[in-house]
Amino acid sequence: MNTTALQPRYEIRARQTAATVTVYQAYRPAIGLPAARDGRFPEEWKRDRMTWIKPSFLWMMYRCGWGTKEGQEVVLAVEIDRAGLEWALAHAELSHYVRGVHADRAAWQRSLRAAPARVQWDPERDLDLNPLPYRSLQLGLSGEASRRYADEWTVSVRDVTPLAREVRAAVRAGERERAADLLPVETPLDLAAPRPVRGASAASDT
Repeated sequence: MNTTALQPRYEIRARQTAATVTVYQAYRPAIGLPAARDGRFPEEWKRDRMTWIKPSFLWMMYRCGWGTKEGQEVVLAVEIDRAGLEWALAHAELSHYVRGVHADRAAWQRSLRAAPARVQWDPERDLDLNPLPYRSLQLGLSGEASRRYADEWTVSVRDVTPLAREVRAAVRAGERERAADLLPVETPLDLAAPRPVRGASAASDT
């Protein structure tokens, strides 16, 4: 049976516990290493800038090139408070205008300017980092959401760069079953999904 064909087009999947959800980011060593060492983001981490968090490990690998891209050499698994993620989603707006979801483009732009978080859906990735027919959530945090993420919601920060390298090496060696077994187990989140998460039909493919 083709399980890919059975995947909902829009679904948030993540490594999770009853109280937390793990998301991924990649940074240059000056930020990533202190964050992993101390379990929190350093003061150098700009709390007034938008930051994007990704529940999908493989989408993060696509974005950072398995931790090889300049400025993204340290891959972090950030475990955050589940209630914090729910707050961000409840206060989020879609990153793209969608006819039928928004009253009109002007209304969407007003909502986007006011929202501390934005939802974007991009194609999920396979072990070769090729796009799949279903989507993965990227959640942009700014203003209040960014500050809460760094200083209130973060439970732990781990450096998973070695895991990224190990999975990549297994894929390159043709050991696909081993590579798949190494991946974090990501299951659908049971959330009371707000409007910006449901019914989104526009997303960036970049």
